[in-house]
Amino acid sequence: MRTSYKVRAYPTQEQAAMLNRTFGCVRLVWNKVLEWRKTRYRSQGLRTSYAQTSRYLTELKRDPDLGFLSEVSCVPLQQGLRHQHAAFVNFFAGRARHPRYKSRQRKQSATFTRSAFRWREGRLYLAKMMDTPLEVVWSWPDVDPASIEPTSVTVSREPCGRWYVSLAVEVPGPEQAPPTGAVVGVDLGIKDFAVTSDGGKIANARRLAKRERNLARYQRRMARKQPGSNNRAKARAKVARAHRKVTASRTDFLHKTSARLVRDHDVIVIEDLNIKGMIRNRRLAKAISDCGWGEFRRQLKYKAARHGRHLIVIDRWYPSSKTCSTCGHLLVELPLSTRAWRCPSCRTLHDRDINAAKNILAAGLAVSACGGDVRHPGPPRAQSPQKQEPQPARAGIPVLQLQGRE
Repeated sequence: MRTSYKVRAYPTQEQAAMLNRTFGCVRLVWNKVLEWRKTRYRSQGLRTSYAQTSRYLTELKRDPDLGFLSEVSCVPLQQGLRHQHAAFVNFFAGRARHPRYKSRQRKQSATFTRSAFRWREGRLYLAKMMDTPLEVVWSWPDVDPASIEPTSVTVSREPCGRWYVSLAVEVPGPEQAPPTGAVVGVDLGIKDFAVTSDGGKIANARRLAKRERNLARYQRRMARKQPGSNNRAKARAKVARAHRKVTASRTDFLHKTSARLVRDHDVIVIEDLNIKGMIRNRRLAKAISDCGWGEFRRQLKYKAARHGRHLIVIDRWYPSSKTCSTCGHLLVELPLSTRAWRCPSCRTLHDRDINAAKNILAAGLAVSACGGDVRHPGPPRAQSPQKQEPQPARAGIPVLQLQGRE
């Protein structure tokens, strides 16, 4: 199994200068090769292979105006071409969007393979900087850095100014987690980040909303600086640091939540949410993006596979909120503002999110037992209306009396 260890790096002034030159050369080669690819495709209708881009890089190095490309290691330049080729493969396969030009304002990175670095006793030596090791801070006390053998190293600099080193390592697969016999359905939301079928609720901390005032203040200060000045660069770094705090807090929360679900349950059932379609609602787009549902699903997927758990994803059109988890009665409609409703058939009072989580679990177990997808069940059989007196709400929860489909 392949994994990576990402650690903080603290380069010296000379090392930072060399790495910045390397980042600039990688960015220049990426942009020139991308422009050449696009021009070649538009004029001749031909796709470009990696070997052709490698030969074009050789021509670029022969240009007297680009002689500085030979001052840095050639390995990061070649790796940049490989990454661009993989990006185009994913684009033509429909798995990703079209590759974009690189900007110096975004994250900068360079990848070194075995021929361009040395890892000796926990010390990292990079090409063109073999005299002095790059200082890194190891963050895993249970792993001896001298015992690992990285296959590649990626050095990156965040817009906030922090340096990182990512070490790709081949490790044996982890042991399967002991079975717990527990199953759970998870309904993701905005008011509560997740509601489980056993009635548990995981609060949504709204990390971006808590720091919006600081972000707005830093962005206003940056807007008042003269473009291209050092003061603007400093203000941009403050904005990037504020965004980094939001991202780090959200990532930490998602990792802890997904790890707890995988550790405590053998089967986890979630919905296939159409996040791209949901964020088109401009009133909820920022709140939905702040939740990180896509990243949460990605973490659940790889952690469940790593520890021998079973993750089931049911169809996005399954009406989990409008279906009674007790008798299966299906409502005609259920407004988003309705947080509790009473089933007109069995008179059961439902919390909207807990009821949805129970239906998600039942649908996932049906998929696991029978196979196939869980889709909209269609119009149910006609049910005779039952005339009963409405019952009062419980615990102060407003109850909406709804009619089922006839």
